[in-house]
Amino acid sequence: MRIASLLPSATEILFAVGAGDEVVGVTHECDHPGGVAGLPRLTASAIDQQGQMCAAIDRHIRGALHQGSSIYRLDEGLLSELEPDLIVTQELCDVCAVAYTQVTAAARGLPGEVLVLSLEPNTLEDICATVETVGAAAGHVDAAERVAKDMRRRISEVAALPRPDPAPRVACIEWTDPLMVGGHWVPEMVRVAGGVDTLGPEGSASIYMEWRAVIEAEPEVMVLMPCGMGLDGTLRAAADVTARQGFDQLPCATSRRVAAVDGSSFYNRPGPRIVDGLEIMAAILRARPGEPLPAGAAWVGSS
Repeated sequence: MRIASLLPSATEILFAVGAGDEVVGVTHECDHPGGVAGLPRLTASAIDQQGQMCAAIDRHIRGALHQGSSIYRLDEGLLSELEPDLIVTQELCDVCAVAYTQVTAAARGLPGEVLVLSLEPNTLEDICATVETVGAAAGHVDAAERVAKDMRRRISEVAALPRPDPAPRVACIEWTDPLMVGGHWVPEMVRVAGGVDTLGPEGSASIYMEWRAVIEAEPEVMVLMPCGMGLDGTLRAAADVTARQGFDQLPCATSRRVAAVDGSSFYNRPGPRIVDGLEIMAAILRARPGEPLPAGAAWVGSS
């Protein structure tokens, strides 16, 4: 089989279930595992995000969408040359990947019957089931079942940990300017890890949030996880939140329990590493201020 992955999480799943050798093309954002490095890139960003802060990126994205333009370019000529049997994509968010309508239109122009598989997880169990779905489509059923079983085991182990008492109120910031709080699986991750997400909608799309609502929620822990950013980028964007009026009076600020995480690797992509993110979240909720956090996380303002 020849597989084109138009989604970083799908690329990670395909390699995890043993289908890496059959992947013939990936996106410009696919950076894990190491085996993707030499693969042809089927997409490019229409927006220069390099070094840009969150507010500037948001303005560019809104401007493009307002004009009816896609923020990603799909190389349809290269896609045709690669002759995929299977294209894996998503409909969840047009800001996260090439639009599903653009992918299906390109697929119709390919010779033969090309399966377009769209992934739409909203919960941790959905992500586990997605691994099995991708594995079945790629012909790696047994390996996919093993990966999903291991993910479910690790999720259960986190859920079985002694719970913080009382459960801390947690705010998960998925974009810093304008402010957006994490939805989909993120509030569930907080709940399973032992906290209470007082702002994010569990099982549905992330939402923009007024700063006033964050102040009123009085979070005891704040986790910054801007979509698509690694840990260094998150730390650079932290001032978008920490410099806001009233931040210094929040419980999470006075107790110094504001964490930055590698959102791109562990929270934004619904693939196998989402369980690593869950384990990191559990560690954050149990750590004392200043105590070392797992790789992929750091306290904001720590020296």
